[in-house]
Amino acid sequence: MLVNVDWRAHLLDVGAVVQGDRIESFGDPQQEIQATAITDIVADLSSFSLIRVYGDDATTFLQGQLTNDIRLVDESHSQLSAYCNPKGRMLSVFRILMQDEHYLLQLPAPLLDTTLTRLRMYLLRADVKLVSADEELQRIGVAGPKAAAIIDRQLGIVPEDDMACIAEGDLTVLRLPGIRPRFEIITTLATAKRLWDELGQDCRPVGTPAWAWLDIMAGLPNVYRETSEAFIPQMANLEILGGVSFGKGCYTGQEIVARMQYLGKLKQRMYRAHVFTTQQVPRPGDAIHTPGLPGQTVGTVVDARCSPESGYDMLAVIYKSSIQEGSLYLSGDQEARLSIEDLPYSLDDLVRQ
Repeated sequence: MLVNVDWRAHLLDVGAVVQGDRIESFGDPQQEIQATAITDIVADLSSFSLIRVYGDDATTFLQGQLTNDIRLVDESHSQLSAYCNPKGRMLSVFRILMQDEHYLLQLPAPLLDTTLTRLRMYLLRADVKLVSADEELQRIGVAGPKAAAIIDRQLGIVPEDDMACIAEGDLTVLRLPGIRPRFEIITTLATAKRLWDELGQDCRPVGTPAWAWLDIMAGLPNVYRETSEAFIPQMANLEILGGVSFGKGCYTGQEIVARMQYLGKLKQRMYRAHVFTTQQVPRPGDAIHTPGLPGQTVGTVVDARCSPESGYDMLAVIYKSSIQEGSLYLSGDQEARLSIEDLPYSLDDLVRQ
């Protein structure tokens, strides 16, 4: 993971609190989560990394590696896509967009090095370059009821549809799915510094956990180190979210993914859940149990963050049969009971491309 030191220094100057490699908060994490639920916020997104992919064979190469049809990506359209192992298990989930005729693959920063190494193994003689773009490009997130108006006033460009992009000059604006208007800005260091200060006049700065909470509420999965190779795309609802093409042809893991789709053997799905009390902070990869099956794991946490009210909101891949039985709890704490909440999309809506 590469962090632009000038960008990090700028954020520290305006009150950022760093924990490890991420901006944890701007002074009060719980108040920031509460603000994220009701008002306009601005977030640093350097907890994600960008892989720049370019060269004459870039499209063909990515088409043979990823679950989605990369040919649908252009400077106006982004997409979700997964990178799987030969067994169809997701190594990472990308948000993909195009800038200056180069593909940009966004993923959680801790997976950058291993993902680059693995992708490069399959280059052979292809005319493709894969490099980190973290030093050259910064990412800012803006969300809230007035986010579109704020973006319009500051930049004069506002994508209208989810996953739509607008590129102009040295920046790209991407509209994200969510329970309220949400945007990502990708730009150079100088522009990012200026925009951060200007956006801060209308939006409350928040840390990484607050932005991750918005992904949870939107039902959007991220794959982390703890869950890499844990899920087939359909387990994380990726085909519902438009992240899998079933007509594009072969890619690594395609046979398993297609078999799961057409033979109807999917036993697990990703659900949104809330836990009101727990003795430990739930984390990606944590097991979920049910009293009816002692000693057996019936689910896995995808991601979990503090709730604006109390407890934790999470996404978790859980066996459908256990959802029907109920009485789910986090591993190691039978009092940490899960309440299954609604997703912003139906698990019956299949998007096939």
